[in-house]
This record gives sequence, C-alpha cells and structure tokens, in this order.
Amino acid sequence: MEILVTGGLGFVGSTLVDALVKSNYSVTVIDNLSSTSSSISYKNKLVTYIIDDIRNIKQLKFKKCFDIIYHLAGLARIQPSFNDPLSYIDINVNGTAIICEIAREHNAKLIYSSSSSINNGEYQTPYTFSKWGGEEVLKTWKECYNINASICRFYNVYGPREPKTGDYATVIRKFIRQFRNKEPLTIVGDGEQRRDFTHVNDIVDGLIKVANHNSGQLFHLGRGVNYSINELARMFNYNNIIYVPLRKGEGIVTLANYQKTFSELGWKAKYNLQDYIKTIINEDK
Repeated sequence: MEILVTGGLGFVGSTLVDALVKSNYSVTVIDNLSSTSSSISYKNKLVTYIIDDIRNIKQLKFKKCFDIIYHLAGLARIQPSFNDPLSYIDINVNGTAIICEIAREHNAKLIYSSSSSINNGEYQTPYTFSKWGGEEVLKTWKECYNINASICRFYNVYGPREPKTGDYATVIRKFIRQFRNKEPLTIVGDGEQRRDFTHVNDIVDGLIKVANHNSGQLFHLGRGVNYSINELARMFNYNNIIYVPLRKGEGIVTLANYQKTFSELGWKAKYNLQDYIKTIINEDK
C-alpha cells in the first residue's frame, strides 16, 4: 500500500511516518521544512522525501499511485495567524483544495488533520477559520467529486518531538524547558483555561484507525479529560510561577467527545498526562 504524508517531517507527521514504516507501508513525504516543528533529523531512511510546498504538488511527477493521503501540512497555532492571515488562508484552505485534487486523481482515501479550536467558534481567529475552511473544502470535494475523505480534529497534542521554542512551542514543552532551566513557569491569563491534552502516540493510533475505516466522517481525537493550565503547572511540583496577560484568541476550554470515535473505530486514548510529567521530572533528578 502506498501512502503520502504531507507535513511528514513535523511533530505529528514524523511520528505517524515512523508508525507506518513499522507496519511495512511504503511512505512518501512532502514537507517544506518551514515550521519550527519540522526537522530534517526526523527523516526515516525507508521513506521517500520531497522537500517542497504542498501548493506545488500538482507540478510533481509521482511514479506511484497513492492509496492513502494523510494531509497534516499547514500553518498552525493561533497567535501567529493574527500577523499573517492571508498566508493561513492560502496554505490551509487553498493548499487543502490542491491536496483534495491529488486525492481525486489518485482515487486515494484522504485523512485531514483539523483542530479542536473550531469547537470554540470557527470565526474566532484566522487560524481557526483556516482549519474550518479546510474542512469545508473536504466536504465540497466529497459532495462534488465523491472523494473518500475523513476529518480528524486534534486536541492539544503533546509528547516526544513537540516543538520546544518559537511560535509553535506547546505550553507543555514551554513548561518543561522552563522547569529544566529553573526559570519561572509562565502562565497566560489566570491559568483557568482548560485543555484536553492528548499524547501524540494516541493521535497517530487514531489516524491509522481512521484510514482503515470507510465512513468518511468527522472524528474527534482527544482524551476526553481536561486540565486547567494551573493544574498542569502544579504537576511539576514547582513553586516559581508567573502570570502574564491573556492573549487575543485564547480559547477557554477544549474537551473531546470521543464517543463516536470509540463506537466507530474502537479508539480511545491510552496515555496519561500526569504519568508523562512524572517521567519528565524523574529524568531530571
């Protein structure tokens, strides 16, 4: 089976690629390495890599026909989207339409990585709108061209390879870095925002299960348990904490209702956030 992964050198993408290779799939990756979450060091020697923008994919001459396409490429994070909204729309909406065309040409099953931020309102931020727009593109191509396409909304992904610095850094990775450097843990707002933190290995397991399913539906990939940022900080048993003003577009709550995902796919998150943080703390003792 031939699989194409867009964004396959990023945090989630590279983890997915390694899992696919372990299952003996033939994998091709396209990634332009524009994100700080992407790294050439994540290359797998058994995978074919194309370093290019997904918007150029129509010009590429593939020697194989893909059975499955995982579309994980795109611009992420809410805050930087306010500074460059047009790029977010172009890459996350127009780029997704281009990938839909590739799926149509190859008669491939398409799995699109979307965002739980849509649950708080699709018009709240340019990033959220762009991911919702990508979902609408998939729905249009399904309706007009009958492509087999599924949507997976990710919930606050964490784990190995999550970006450590820059605009793409996650709150967990920021806390880990600050904890290890003996710096204050920086909390945005009052810290009562609640997040459904989901381990990357659970996300990858869900993506693979979706690809093995034929429903072409929307699936929520989240643990179904959320913690406040204050609760997350307390897991580090670290008293040096500072608070900074709330940022524009900051969501209040994410919490997955994964019941359909469980009933349709038998998927349920297995990894526990508290165990992950304990492991980090013990590594530093």
